[in-house]
Amino acid sequence: MTTTKKHIWLLIALGLLFFLGNQAIAVTDPVESNYTQTAAEMLASGDYVSPRIYGNYWYDKPVFFYWELIAAFKLFGITDFAARFFPALFGILGMLMTYAFAKKIYDEKTGFLSAAILGTSFEYWLISKTVITDLTLFLFFNAVLIFFYLAYTGRNKNLYYLCYLFAGLAVLTKGPIGILLPGFIVTVFICLRRDFAEIKRMKPVLGMLLFVLVGGSWYYAMYQLHGSDFIDTFLGIHNVLRATVSEHPRWDVWYYYTGIFFLGFFPWCFSLPMVIVKYWKKRVWPEIDTTTLFLLLWALLVNGFYQCMATKYTTYTLPALLPIAILAARLLYTHERLVKRLLIFNVFFYTALTFFVAIPLCTNAGYSGKQVAAAFKDRIQPQDVLVYYGDYKASIVYYSNKLMYNLEHADKIEGDKPKAMSWSSKNVMPYMALEAVPRDRDVYLVLDERKYDEFAKDFRPDEWQLLSETPKAKVYYRPAAVEE
Repeated sequence: MTTTKKHIWLLIALGLLFFLGNQAIAVTDPVESNYTQTAAEMLASGDYVSPRIYGNYWYDKPVFFYWELIAAFKLFGITDFAARFFPALFGILGMLMTYAFAKKIYDEKTGFLSAAILGTSFEYWLISKTVITDLTLFLFFNAVLIFFYLAYTGRNKNLYYLCYLFAGLAVLTKGPIGILLPGFIVTVFICLRRDFAEIKRMKPVLGMLLFVLVGGSWYYAMYQLHGSDFIDTFLGIHNVLRATVSEHPRWDVWYYYTGIFFLGFFPWCFSLPMVIVKYWKKRVWPEIDTTTLFLLLWALLVNGFYQCMATKYTTYTLPALLPIAILAARLLYTHERLVKRLLIFNVFFYTALTFFVAIPLCTNAGYSGKQVAAAFKDRIQPQDVLVYYGDYKASIVYYSNKLMYNLEHADKIEGDKPKAMSWSSKNVMPYMALEAVPRDRDVYLVLDERKYDEFAKDFRPDEWQLLSETPKAKVYYRPAAVEE
């Protein structure tokens, strides 16, 4: 077996960590459940163009990740394993892409080390097991920059077409950022190199046409179907508002992504200072050649760009892990014993995290509504009413396949409902006033732990039967009133 084949099989084997235990990891709230519920409703409706949730059109994200989920649900059924299938698969593909790229620009050993470091960094492992868009974006976003650099440094300028193709797919996955940020990185690189003549060789006319056909087709269809509602919500709220108004103000601090780097690049972040000190003592530093410059810009500009955005999420800077992993591989190139020990440690560490942390937390600690749904799923009837009092959980709807109303006092409902250019736009779940809970139908009440103290005040406890109690919620049942 050649060295290349050996490395590829080793990376695939390492990537099986992304699939490990996925059949037992429940879908969690609040993010994963929105994706799975949306995909399930699209599958049930047969409409694969317009995302929808709770019967309403849903403009939170573009369509590509929903297509992944739908495909997985068709292949494996609507299961926990299916929901996590493509993030895990794309996690392996991301490692192989990193391997091929680093091997091309450096050598075989660097390629393997880069991919292994990437695949065993904490954030990459975590996102490869999580039902969100970010691993898909990682693949397409970084493919744009990879093919740019291969085209820029090579003779085959037709590779630029692949940049536009993957930019289109990135835009279908996450929105305009899929072309704006890679384009910004490329622009800065060309400016620093003062190689403006390369722009003509980048196939700008035909390339942009390809990009528009791939990335713009769905947006055109959505505009034709939904008009300004789609534009105002998707572009206005989920892009402009997200960039200018923090969704989580307490996280909008200058050091946010510095902390994310050290956490996300664990354990490799702790090995790098040792190597840097060694270089410092020798007064010998790796040369900042064209390749190193490009990788540094790639990593720094991704982090810098998102640091300037008002809304911050831990996953936004995930694409930067690819160039960081390659740079780390170069620094650790001669530290084979350290790398080997860390890789062995990571295999056992992530296996333990899967079975002793991820599965128990997602299933038994209240981060998912799977247990709650199990308490009534087999007994609830189509005409019965399901209501939730507390912090609404889409996962209960997903696992029960039953519409659930968000309970609130009548005078507060109007204030909670979606409003233009406001984070309340996410409140698309159906509402029901506490005062309007029907008495002529069987009612199932899920009571959030945050509302335990209000149960006796807002309801008549003697009318309700406790069916189940989970770590974060209680499930009650009230039969329809019998007419005398």
